[in-house]
Amino acid sequence: MLSRPSIAPDPGSPDVAGDVSLPSIAAPSADRDTSTRPTFAADHRELGDRALAAAAGMGDRRAFEEIVRRLGPDMLRYATHLLSDRGAAEDIVQDALVDAWRGLRHFRSDSSLRTWLFSVVSHKVTDHRRRRSIAPVEDWMFERPSQDPRDDPSRTVSDADFLSALDDALAELPYRQRACWLLREVEGMKHTEIGTVMALSPGAVRGHLTRARATLETRLETWR
Repeated sequence: MLSRPSIAPDPGSPDVAGDVSLPSIAAPSADRDTSTRPTFAADHRELGDRALAAAAGMGDRRAFEEIVRRLGPDMLRYATHLLSDRGAAEDIVQDALVDAWRGLRHFRSDSSLRTWLFSVVSHKVTDHRRRRSIAPVEDWMFERPSQDPRDDPSRTVSDADFLSALDDALAELPYRQRACWLLREVEGMKHTEIGTVMALSPGAVRGHLTRARATLETRLETWR
């Protein structure tokens, strides 16, 4: 759970009554008058991303909680594997969620909600990198091989060695190449979506991906 001190409301934005946290946000304080607020769907898990964004933009906290539950882990995974500091990644996602809560009223569905949220995270990561030097990524975003003793020990060792080699190769990629590769190969985004997140043209995205894949192919040639 991520938590931050209470945040002062931004004029004209949905009221922020308490902490914003991952994977959920605090409920409004009990003494706050909500009698004039609109009533929204009780089961927000049945709503699509755009409907959730529209409801949250109108101040529906439960809709925003569902957005965080649904997309927060993806945001955290992406930030964590662009940085070497888990705590910094959590802070970045926390700040991104605060900005998203305040800015959802401006969301117009030109892109998917997921792409929009990743864009917010990407800007936060860029700002963080400008303020300090970032060490290579320490952890890998995929699940490690199973430690079940019933598994083939030789296969487990081989998989672990491969992931370690892939870790090292990814850490040496330039930031934009690594970010584009993660968004494509891990998050499954299209070139246009990656361009939106990274503020790059589709052609530039393809170029970064081509160079990243060429480098990884060379570095991991022995694993073919």
